[in-house]
Amino acid sequence: MRTSPALRAAALAAMATVLLPLALTACSKNGDDSGPDVPGSSPPLAANAAEATSGPGGLGSQKLMWKPCPAPSAAQGGGEAPAPLPDGTRWECASMKAPLDYARPDGGTIDLALIRARSKTQDPARRIGSLVFNFGGPGASGVATLPAFGTTYEKLRARYDLVSFDPRGVGRSAGVFCESDRQLDARYATDGTPDTRADVDAFIKDAKTFAAACHKNSGRELPYVGTTDAARDMDLMRQVLGDKKLHYFGISYGTELGGVYAHLFPKNVGRAVLDGVVDPTLDAERASLGQAKGFQLALDNFTKDCAARGDACKLPGSNAKEIERGIGDLLDRLEKKPVPGLGSRQLTQTLATTGIAASLYSKATWPLLEQGVDEADGGNGGLLLALADSLNGRSQDGRYDNSMSANTAISCADSKQRFTADQVKSRLPSFRAASPIFGNYLGWGLMSCTGWPVAGAWKTPDVSAPGAPPILVIGTTGDPATPYQGSRAMANALGKGVGVQMTYEGQGHGAYNSNNACVQKAVGDYLMNGKVPAAGTVCK
Repeated sequence: MRTSPALRAAALAAMATVLLPLALTACSKNGDDSGPDVPGSSPPLAANAAEATSGPGGLGSQKLMWKPCPAPSAAQGGGEAPAPLPDGTRWECASMKAPLDYARPDGGTIDLALIRARSKTQDPARRIGSLVFNFGGPGASGVATLPAFGTTYEKLRARYDLVSFDPRGVGRSAGVFCESDRQLDARYATDGTPDTRADVDAFIKDAKTFAAACHKNSGRELPYVGTTDAARDMDLMRQVLGDKKLHYFGISYGTELGGVYAHLFPKNVGRAVLDGVVDPTLDAERASLGQAKGFQLALDNFTKDCAARGDACKLPGSNAKEIERGIGDLLDRLEKKPVPGLGSRQLTQTLATTGIAASLYSKATWPLLEQGVDEADGGNGGLLLALADSLNGRSQDGRYDNSMSANTAISCADSKQRFTADQVKSRLPSFRAASPIFGNYLGWGLMSCTGWPVAGAWKTPDVSAPGAPPILVIGTTGDPATPYQGSRAMANALGKGVGVQMTYEGQGHGAYNSNNACVQKAVGDYLMNGKVPAAGTVCK
């Protein structure tokens, strides 16, 4: 997801890679893990259909028509066409055809949007190939996001074409459309932590209304936007780009996508980095509970830092606990009486919680959190509302990208779990214990897939990849969205000799984009020269 222009410089690097809090949870009726696979989704053993030399449906031999990139569409977040890189290299865009249903590769197709910046060298002895990025979400537009990171990855362009894409269901790749901008404004203002029976009924009605709108407007695509299909798209992309191996950089949800790809196509894996790692062993409920703990840890780190600055901290309280108590009191007041936000819009408790969560993805945005809470406490909710908008994909002109709609569609196509209100209520004590600030918010988020028209594919994804080369797995100790423990779980699940865990002792979501010199050197040595860091390497 992306930030509004006013916040982009400070927060884009973090917010572009998040696992969205409310939509992470997905999906089986009444909490039962049983249920059919996603209609039209072929099982893992059918992966070899995409490995044929001509690709599925003969699409592996298609030629991409690269052209100057247009301005991002509304679904991608809008804005201006990407500016050239410092050396004058221009971004190029193309469209790749892929089967809508890989079980029927000769049937209908969809167009997938791609972007690239050519390598600084085309010398076959120096150029390694394409380095494909996925920035997470799920729901983030790679076409809109990669140019924003152009200078961050510039060193890697010495030997790679930098490539990204809008995964199916996202942006210009058969983007899922659910509700209008006005309807989404109302949806995000809905009480996300219902207390009364009437509140709960309204919450459930909103979820079902949203699901029905997605089915009405994007029913053809919904069964085919899951991670398995996206992984098959990446292998088709590898063929079309002319690469023998897929060299890959996955961030946040992109690590899950990378793990699923490695499981399906272990022999096709090249050099792969997984950063800000999703724990593949956790189902939707345990993953959401882990996020509650992760965001609470990040908030604790923020309040400790604020308290340590004494009078320089704008928030009242002599210690971290008092500062956090003040934040909780503010949220309680907002539930009863919202404050003015931006234009005619108000800052509600739910939007304030979203804004606080958004600011915890990077230590660079802690000053915005401090200022936003201070201003909201004084009756001005504009900054926290702007932060919430950045996470929800709303631009300053009131238009939404489709990142949240795609996030829900992809999450619900993947996960089987579905929850009732009674089941959520029974789990809320555990969520509150994990986080007094975010527990209720994330606990009720378990109902994101309630009433979804497509059944989920799995309880947890299979990422075992015997036969794959070493894959670098990086965890950040202070990561709020994908807690550090997930990196160890992913490394173990990939298998012995495949997953190589590395640790960054720092704050924020994702290590490479923190600009830590140690992390960037280790990743650079691996991607550029094939030097795999020793397992257990720690960067500070």
